[in-house]
Amino acid sequence: MNLKDLKHLKAWFADYVAGFYTDDSDNNRTVHLKEKHTKRVCENIIMLGNALGLSDQEMILAETMGLFHDIGRFKQYAVYGTFNDMESENHAELGLREMATHNVLAVCSRDDKRWIEKAIAYHNAATIPEDEDEKTLFYIRLLRDADKLDIWKVLTDYYKKRDKQPNSVLEIGLPDDPACSPQIIAAIRRGRLALIQDLKTLNDFRLLQISWVFDLNFAPSFQAVKTCEYIEQIEATLPHLKEIVEAVKQAYNHVNSHL
Repeated sequence: MNLKDLKHLKAWFADYVAGFYTDDSDNNRTVHLKEKHTKRVCENIIMLGNALGLSDQEMILAETMGLFHDIGRFKQYAVYGTFNDMESENHAELGLREMATHNVLAVCSRDDKRWIEKAIAYHNAATIPEDEDEKTLFYIRLLRDADKLDIWKVLTDYYKKRDKQPNSVLEIGLPDDPACSPQIIAAIRRGRLALIQDLKTLNDFRLLQISWVFDLNFAPSFQAVKTCEYIEQIEATLPHLKEIVEAVKQAYNHVNSHL
């Protein structure tokens, strides 16, 4: 792949996404949200790649992964009206099927195609495979970090205006109940990624977002979390209960230990 190929892929992506806009303003706002998310994930992965000293070729590959990582979200929302994979289907798998249907990666070498597809396949998985080579695992981790950094931005921006502009799509349909599930709190206290299947309330979802720090991989990712104060902003939306404060402290400690 080269820069010309990447430019072609960006044009194809823009045309593909344009097909999901309608005359419905709510639909268009949601499609636009994901289109902008994709743009910022590409920016994040470039930022991380530069900080980690990637080559020009590796940067092109990484940006391609960012470009297509959430392509399944557009059809997911069009078909199911939700971004909740548990209530629809895995958006990474849906995206890979769309890419295969349109033969999007025809310009890629066999290795490039494999790295891109593997990164997309695992960008939203609870765990990453243990039997992959180091280069494949590197790209998987890079995309996961770039994606999380922007989801934190999207959600913390949303929490600031939620009272005036609630969005059930961003809250994946969870009830705004003051309760927090013990399994979610316990996962954070053990320094582990909370599981989406354990979510019962919106507070659980917020705690899940805090637990993502335990799945970060690179120093510049931790620095971005610290600089942008994502944990602080999410914690401010949670009940000030002892078990929550103690759990969140684990997340703070984890970030600080990786700076």
